[in-house]
Amino acid sequence: MNTKILLIDDEEVNVRVLGMSLKADGYQVVSAYSGEEGLEVFKKESPPIVLTDIKMPGMDGLEVLKRIKEINAEVEVIIVTGHGDRDAAITALQYGASDFINKPIRDEALAVALKRAHEKLAIRRQLKEYTTDLETMVKIATEEFERKSNFQAKLIRSSNDGIVATDDEDKIIIFNPGAQRIFGYPRFEVVRKMDARKLYPPDIAKMFDAQESPPDPQDELPWKETVIVSKTGENIPVRFVGTVLYEKQRIMGSVAFFQDLREIKRLERELVNSERLAAIGQTVAGMAHCIKNILHGFKGGSYLIELGLGKNDTNKLKTGWKMIQRNIGRISDLVLDLLSYSKERAPEHEACFPNEIVDDVCELLKENAAENHIELVTGYDNSIGEVIMDPRTIYRSILNLVSNAIDACLFDEDLDKEHRVHVKTGLEPGNMIRFEVGDNGCGMSDEVKTKLFASFFSTKGSKGTGLGLLVTLKLIEEHKGTIEAASQLNQGTTFTIRLPYDSQPAG
Repeated sequence: MNTKILLIDDEEVNVRVLGMSLKADGYQVVSAYSGEEGLEVFKKESPPIVLTDIKMPGMDGLEVLKRIKEINAEVEVIIVTGHGDRDAAITALQYGASDFINKPIRDEALAVALKRAHEKLAIRRQLKEYTTDLETMVKIATEEFERKSNFQAKLIRSSNDGIVATDDEDKIIIFNPGAQRIFGYPRFEVVRKMDARKLYPPDIAKMFDAQESPPDPQDELPWKETVIVSKTGENIPVRFVGTVLYEKQRIMGSVAFFQDLREIKRLERELVNSERLAAIGQTVAGMAHCIKNILHGFKGGSYLIELGLGKNDTNKLKTGWKMIQRNIGRISDLVLDLLSYSKERAPEHEACFPNEIVDDVCELLKENAAENHIELVTGYDNSIGEVIMDPRTIYRSILNLVSNAIDACLFDEDLDKEHRVHVKTGLEPGNMIRFEVGDNGCGMSDEVKTKLFASFFSTKGSKGTGLGLLVTLKLIEEHKGTIEAASQLNQGTTFTIRLPYDSQPAG
């Protein structure tokens, strides 16, 4: 064993007899005959276990315990008491004593106390090993996050995680300052007093209960996001990882790590806004070319109108007026898209019928498609009834995608192709509705697909603003949905939107 143990007792015979017994058990024993001498020996030898009498002249055992814990809180101190010293023994436990045994010291009681001390030392060693592994994981996660935002990465590196560890009875034995900041409890209210299951939210408590066997050391512990409720009742978003600790198939305790995500969540929102404002700046910088093209259209239309008025030519008047109308529509779309993208908007959920909204869009664009010999085909899932969603998100997104699909057919160089645009809806598990808009038009190259949602990028040349898909993406993300695009050059493109819904009626 060769574990060093310090014996402190003012009765020399007790130290000598007990020391001989411990040496026979394989311990390395150092001795002291007063509290003051014991502290000096402790500072010099640094034993992991101290066995001290509670009643001694001068500095008593309680004071020795407090001084030792001030020097090294992880040392296991066993208090030796006489009969009738129960109150003093309880006080010693409150000061952090590992255990207490009564005089005369029986070998069995001493063996049990030393066993407990060794177990606690072993738990601390295991906690340090797990802490080292988890700190490495945190470092890796931090470095990955750094690629997205240097500012956020610096905040993560400088933040202190909350660490909570328990013994085999779920009593909290470690509660660091990070945990105090997150949970709102001071350490003295928690350590060795609170059951961790009363501190953790139900999902975390269930996760620990589900770990019925030791995890494979090769397995990487998964991080998950959850919400804890602090002492003040505040909902704190955190990133959590934890595990049950085992020794030879026996549960020794548990350890959990919490990352406070409040500041990170706030910064993510600010980052999204900053990126959107930056995109607006880029868009405005490039918008001069787009507006110039629109102005050329106005000038051309006004020229034809003036020419028609001068020569009383009705055809030129109509042609010029159509040109002006087209460009009024283009500048109107440009302004609306810019306003939609620049302004943060929370979805306005209300009862609606998604199929009817999509059908309204198709009816609006049906004539335009027919004029250009494009077949507009619809297919709605009849199981989709009244749901709670944001109807404006649905309408604007489908309008942009169907308009783009019609344009993709118009830009197709294959004039012999029978062009078709299809619009479908479908119900998916997890309270999700799928909206699909596809065409068999010109399709996109891989290079174009990588720029699809980039600011001020358009495949329509002077006829596009480059904001339509950007606005669509913003609306869908605000609705907590997703959008995907699949396309092959000269074959066609299909966009798929998935939006969450609530099946319960409002109110």
